Amino acid sequence: MPELPEVETIVRNLRQGGGDAPPVPGQLILSVTLRWPRHIADPTPAAFRRRIRGRLIRDVQRRGKYVVIPLDRGNLLIHLRMSGDLRLAPASQAAFPHEHTVFHLQSGWDLRFTDSRKFGRVYLLQDPERLLSQLGPEPLARSFTASKLARLLAGHRRALKPLLLDQRFLAGLGNIYTDEALHRARLHPLRRSDSLTPQEVKALWRGIRAALRQGLRHNGASIDWVYRGGSFQNHFRVYGRAGKPCPICGTAIARIVVAQRGTHFCPACQSESTR
Repeated sequence: MPELPEVETIVRNLRQGGGDAPPVPGQLILSVTLRWPRHIADPTPAAFRRRIRGRLIRDVQRRGKYVVIPLDRGNLLIHLRMSGDLRLAPASQAAFPHEHTVFHLQSGWDLRFTDSRKFGRVYLLQDPERLLSQLGPEPLARSFTASKLARLLAGHRRALKPLLLDQRFLAGLGNIYTDEALHRARLHPLRRSDSLTPQEVKALWRGIRAALRQGLRHNGASIDWVYRGGSFQNHFRVYGRAGKPCPICGTAIARIVVAQRGTHFCPACQSESTR
């Protein structure tokens, strides 16, 4: 699933343009093709087709894992879910497989939502806070301090891995960056959230931000067919590296299942005895 760095990379590319592709802000939407109408979560597909026609794109932003596109009237929100990607392509270019929702722009370009597993969701809302207010804080925001993280952790009695995956607790982290952050912090994924010392909270805060920033520097991670163009997968410490040596101590990376997610950690650096 695309996480904060992957979604942010997509947003930056769309906002700035690149190669022959123009920036998306300032583009007029002429119409939309819905090859998988179930992409549209709100309003109905028929109302969506009608209301999106003629809308001017003001900007492209990100909140958590949502792509947020303010329009001259309303806001377009896209959640990529497990297998989504957004790209600009010339309208004359033949459609790639799984390009299920396509916005046709006046400039002769298409904004194409590719989603092989069809789990993605698209919203056209007057007030985006209907969805976004349910999200936790942004982990790279200035306002997200170690003290704030300490207060959030103290309010829960949950294992760290599933808590960090909870978008209501913290926005943007998924399986990859949670594993990477916990390894940086030297914390076991099953450590209880309210048991951390102030030093461990600070280490976790630093680990989360460092993992996300490294992901951004490499334009996110490219895993299978889900997301293209990133290289962070070449710099993983633990994720997907079961049986390989820990880059810190050389111990073989272990894999367990936590909250139905494959979870990778170093048994020595993230000792279970510190849970």
